[in-house]
Parts: sequence; C-alpha cells; structure tokens
Amino acid sequence: MELCNLGERPPLGEVPENMHAFVVRQDRFGEPKDAWQREVIATPAIGPKDVIVYVMATGINYNNVWAARGVPVNVIAERQKKGEPEDFHAGGSDCSGIVWAVGNEVTNVKPGDEVVVHSGWWEPDDPWVLSGRDPMLAPSTRIWGYQTNYGTYCQFARAQSHQCQPKPAHLTWEEAGCYLLCASTSYRMLMGWPPHTVEKDDVVLVWGAAGGIGSMALQIVAARGGRAVAVVSDEDKRQFCLDKGAVGVVNRNDFDHWGVLPDTGSKDYGPWVKGARGFGKAIWEAVGDRVSPSIVFEHPGEVTLPTSAYVCATGGMVVICAGTTGFNVTMDLRYHWMMQKRFQGSHLSNDEQAAAVNQMVIDRKIDPCLSGTYSFDEIGDVHQLMHENRHPYGNMACLVNATEPEQGAS
Repeated sequence: MELCNLGERPPLGEVPENMHAFVVRQDRFGEPKDAWQREVIATPAIGPKDVIVYVMATGINYNNVWAARGVPVNVIAERQKKGEPEDFHAGGSDCSGIVWAVGNEVTNVKPGDEVVVHSGWWEPDDPWVLSGRDPMLAPSTRIWGYQTNYGTYCQFARAQSHQCQPKPAHLTWEEAGCYLLCASTSYRMLMGWPPHTVEKDDVVLVWGAAGGIGSMALQIVAARGGRAVAVVSDEDKRQFCLDKGAVGVVNRNDFDHWGVLPDTGSKDYGPWVKGARGFGKAIWEAVGDRVSPSIVFEHPGEVTLPTSAYVCATGGMVVICAGTTGFNVTMDLRYHWMMQKRFQGSHLSNDEQAAAVNQMVIDRKIDPCLSGTYSFDEIGDVHQLMHENRHPYGNMACLVNATEPEQGAS
C-alpha cells in the first residue's frame, strides 16, 4: 500500500510506504503557524527494537515551538551533523495510539496493543544504559520527536519499544494522547531526586501551575499527601489550580521584583529583598502556617529563579526543567550555601518513572487535564497559541487517525 487516508486502517502489521505528517523545514523557520506544514513523506523503516505506532491523537508541547523557530537549537542541522539525511523535522513527543508493527527483537508489546508513548529515547547499545544506570543521564539520550525525527505529528510514528506504556482504558484517545510527557517530566522532578522527594505535608511551590507540567505537578503532590502552592499570573486560573489539588494560590502579578537579581551591594537590592520576602509571606499565607517550600518546582528560569532560590526552605531543593523566560540565571549564593539548598536540573524521565506516573493515571489519581482538542490540520495553529501564551489551561491534543473526538471518559 502506498498511502492511506487519516483514520483508514490498513491490515494490522502492514505499514504504507508513505504517510501524512506535519513537518518543519529550515527555509520556513519562524512563526509556528507558518513553519508547521502538512506534507506526505516516506514512512520510516524500523530497527529490531523499534515499533511503528498508528497515532490516534497527539499532545502539543513547547519543545516543538522551539523546533518551529529553529532556536535555541536547529534540530534539523543537529541531526544532519550526526549523519541523518532528512532535511525536515517531523515532530511530536506525546501520543496515544495502536502498535502497528514491531521489530524482530521486541517482546514487551505486540501489534494491536493500545499504548501511550513517553519521550525518553536513547541508543540501545549505549554503554551507560547497558550498565544498568539511569538512561536519562546517558550520552545518547534525546527527546523523542524533538531531537529525533518521525514523532507524533505523523500518521505512523516510529518509537523504541521501551517507550510504550499501556493506554489507560478509561481515557479517550485525545485524553490519553496529551499527558505523558508533562506527567513524566513532573514525576521525575518531584520523585526522582532523593532525598528531596515529596512526602506527607511537604510544601511544594509550583510555578506555572495551570500549564501542562504544572497541573500534573499539583496532582502528584496532592496524591503524595503534600501541600502544593500554585503560582499563577491570572486570577481566572485560581479555581482550576484548587480543583487540581493546590492548597493555596499566589498571583505573581501581585509583586513587581521579578527579573535578574540586582547587585547585592547596590541600592536596588533592598527593594528586591522586600519583594522576595513579600512573596515568601504570601506562600505562608497560602499554606496557613510559616512553612517554606521544601521543593520549588521551577521552569520559568531567568525571571523567577532568584526568588525561588530565596524562598526555598533550608535544606530544600529548587528543581528546574526549562527556562521559558530565559537561560541566564542569578541567585544570592549566601542563602544557597549557608542554608544548604540544592539546585537540581531535571529532564524527561526514564522507563520506571514513566510507568509509575502512568499507573497514577490508570488509578485515577491524576487527570490528564485535557483543555482543548483540535484537528490534525490545526497543529501549526495550536503551536502558535502556545508560542503567544494564549493556549488554554492544562494540556492540548490534536486528533490524528482518531478523526473525530470521542465522548468524555468514563
């Protein structure tokens, strides 16, 4: 078979020569709505440990806003430096679908299995991985569908078999397709860095709490018996965060000290400290007692990190997975070393962490927070919404082979 329409199912195990996909090319880097275009491309071949997934629905993540713009990394050029020939990026790092074909060494899934796919990808022969150590620290690790090609904006996605997790049976395709990247990233941040893991009654400050990873973090903290304090930039997001498990909400727009830390010897430092202390007091008020966060769940970066490091409890941890406001950071190191705080980078998740958080979804401890469902042909438009910070709360999904939305989950 040369090509089939979206939603048309070839015989199980048979993969067409070509497929529909949304791709970026270097000559149209820029606004996501223009960079992402629908094309027909060749369906990729698979290796012995790979699978082809018939994609039912895909999630939308900020990494492919970056891919569309070509910054901070030109992912096409980076892959070509490694010898990969493709002059396009077929992205997408989150999906639900059906295993359609498997490599000859695959044993954990079979054609016909309904799955969700996490985005941790690594070379199977990487010596670090073969030694049994955390694959997320391996030199070959990449973000599937961002640093690799043929992700979930494809009719047929190529993944490694270890990435597959069982689809929660109670979720629609679109609900199942939108959460695992954000949920597994949040889980590793909150549970992957012992001894700084969420325990009963721990206070956890969650930045961007109404967004994809933030809404997952609120629910993980609540499920662990912790006390999440949500940070928002709009009062309209307050009730959403409370509904997802936050014990209190702080509006960052009530403060104006954000940005690069002033020189500690300058006249601007005093007003900055006053603002940071006021923010810390607002956290106490949200919690209901004078307890500072033992974990600060960070991802804005440049604008917020000085305050995050300041308000974190003695012996606590600031854990960060992104820098959506910028990558250059400052902090007052006196509060860092004297109070023995930890500043921890975190990235994606390994198989065990993805399985653990997916089980929380299966057990209905976590809701995917699907906020909007869009068509395949709106992939560029929803990335534009995300780029302009006009996307709805929670997570978004686009239908691929599931061409019509399902009725709500049971």
